[in-house]
Amino acid sequence: MAIGYRLYRPAFHGLLLILIALLFGTTHATAGGTAELLEDERNTVEVFQRYGPSVVAINVTVRGEHVDPFQGFPEEMIPPRFREFFGFPERRPHRRQGAGSGFVIDDQAHIVTNYHVVKAALDSDGAELLPHATLEVVFPGRDPVPARVVGANALYDLALLQPKDPDVVPDDLEPIPLADSDQVLAGQKAIAIGNPFGLHSTVTTGIVSAVGRDLPGVGQLEIPMIQTDAAINPGNSGGPLLSSRGEVVGVNTAILPGMGIGGQRGFIGVGFAVPSNLLRESLDDLLAGGLTDLTSRARLGVSVIALDAYPDDLLRTLRLPEWGVMIVRVEPGSPAEQVGLQGAEFRVDVDERMLPAGGDVIVAVDGEEITNARSLQRIVFARQAGETVQLTIWREGETRDIDVELREVPRSG
Repeated sequence: MAIGYRLYRPAFHGLLLILIALLFGTTHATAGGTAELLEDERNTVEVFQRYGPSVVAINVTVRGEHVDPFQGFPEEMIPPRFREFFGFPERRPHRRQGAGSGFVIDDQAHIVTNYHVVKAALDSDGAELLPHATLEVVFPGRDPVPARVVGANALYDLALLQPKDPDVVPDDLEPIPLADSDQVLAGQKAIAIGNPFGLHSTVTTGIVSAVGRDLPGVGQLEIPMIQTDAAINPGNSGGPLLSSRGEVVGVNTAILPGMGIGGQRGFIGVGFAVPSNLLRESLDDLLAGGLTDLTSRARLGVSVIALDAYPDDLLRTLRLPEWGVMIVRVEPGSPAEQVGLQGAEFRVDVDERMLPAGGDVIVAVDGEEITNARSLQRIVFARQAGETVQLTIWREGETRDIDVELREVPRSG
């Protein structure tokens, strides 16, 4: 019996496997095809095969200087974990090198990336490369090619690049379309493509974890970031976050990192992307060239805080309205100062948080209600220097209308 068992066991198992395959089929894909993949797998593969070739690696090298992507940002706004994520240690001798990702958005091979990816290689007042800096883009499977910066936007941490030689662009490359990020929902699928740790053409998937997240230290303005759990790591910065339709919902920008093998900072499931609609509204400025920042835009010259940060009982005690933004500070020489807008005069300690009080509250601009800093920024930045807006402010329990002529205001130190 023992001898018979040994002789027929392999044959029996082989026959059993054949019967299982005939009855239930297989989940393995046929060579070169996606017909037998699960629907979600097939979607990811198709999006990557179609638009992966349009995602490039970006190499930035500066000799003799420290490459710091956060140069010019207020130090208190940059958590140390962001520096660790972007892969820039405090000391590195002689040659400085950074890397990121980008993606092609049109038939002229314009490439979107983050401003912080290329910032250290640029003149501080514009978008021209420093004499000792080099910038290259790498299409998948190709050699690096020199590129130039067309324009940069420090407000939303965006930059637009283009290969210096248009003939190097692959003929079959397909620009990636932009989605309407206002329609993005928490829970929908998210696909990230980029070059983490120099690993070209890496694709990861997850979901949109949240929308409208505030993340201080990214850009010069409050940005309603898209949060995702699709794995992104150092080198993914500037790459696209895609929907299941293959449309860009955001530009991957930052993560909250954890500690990986060998002390390398890595992803722990919390990543952030600049919404595609901010990219869309920035394109004209990017194509026009130069650097767009707070010194080049018409503005009021105020810093504000939304009243939704205040407890209801404090709003009643201070005789404040139910919505609006309180002016915390008025910049010297600004349009706001010229018309007599008033900043906060004192602060109130609420659960160990100091909230400004005693300042004017902006409740509307040109009749449109203002509920947070972003809504105020959106309206003001849509205007040109020399245009006048009507502010409705709340002061000492009463509302009043004040006309303000906007203009460019250099940032004070």
